[in-house]
Amino acid sequence: MAALAIIMIMEQTVLDVADNTGAKTVRCFKVLGGTRRRYARVGDVVVGSVQKAIPGSEVKQGEVVRGVIVRTKSVIRRTDGSYVRFDRNAIVLLLPDGNPRGTRILGAVPRELRQKNFMRIVSLAAEVV
Repeated sequence: MAALAIIMIMEQTVLDVADNTGAKTVRCFKVLGGTRRRYARVGDVVVGSVQKAIPGSEVKQGEVVRGVIVRTKSVIRRTDGSYVRFDRNAIVLLLPDGNPRGTRILGAVPRELRQKNFMRIVSLAAEVV
């Protein structure tokens, strides 16, 4: 892999929702973790606004939500030298206590979430890569 494009999650990034809460897309407007924090990677918590939602769901359009990044188009480098990359950016919505709002996680999640102590998301996911 010659030149790796560094495209991370930042303000105004639109993310797919990877759970069954009823939200479809979320626009990130704050990366948590410091006053000048600009970019988020897998396992980072962001604050966003729901852009699209299924009618009749518990999450409404325009609602402000917190979520954890579970997939990025940016490459994730592992200590063994391998790389993992996903085709879309995705988020899982969180409750105030840090547990996921949904009961199912759709799609694959990386095992780096285990090191960030999101064990509930890892256990609900269909596939861990």
